[in-house]
Amino acid sequence: MADRKRILVADDDPDLLDLLKMDLGFQGYEVLAAANGKDALQIAMAEQLDLILLDVMMPYIDGYHVAYELTNKLGSKAPRIMIMTSRDTLKEKGIALMSGATEVLQKPFEMAKLHKHIAAILAKPA
Repeated sequence: MADRKRILVADDDPDLLDLLKMDLGFQGYEVLAAANGKDALQIAMAEQLDLILLDVMMPYIDGYHVAYELTNKLGSKAPRIMIMTSRDTLKEKGIALMSGATEVLQKPFEMAKLHKHIAAILAKPA
């Protein structure tokens, strides 16, 4: 199944991380996981990914810094990034876009909405 899209989920909430790993796996994606920003950055630099679902508030390195580092180091080869935040997305969207993210999703979210956002992001040309 070489055509499976690879998604890294990075969130410090273990319950949400497990839920997303299981759900996205059932959706047909290959899912990698990180519980903090440091691990997320290391995995993203080492793996070929199609998308990163990135929480903002995580230990060691926050999601915005992870996104910024990836887009600056990998340039056009950086995976697409969706920021997930419980903060006000209207205020956060500008910061997210400046950091290199392509999308912001407000927590809590319905899984159907997440699936729709993921499909839309992955359908866009790289």
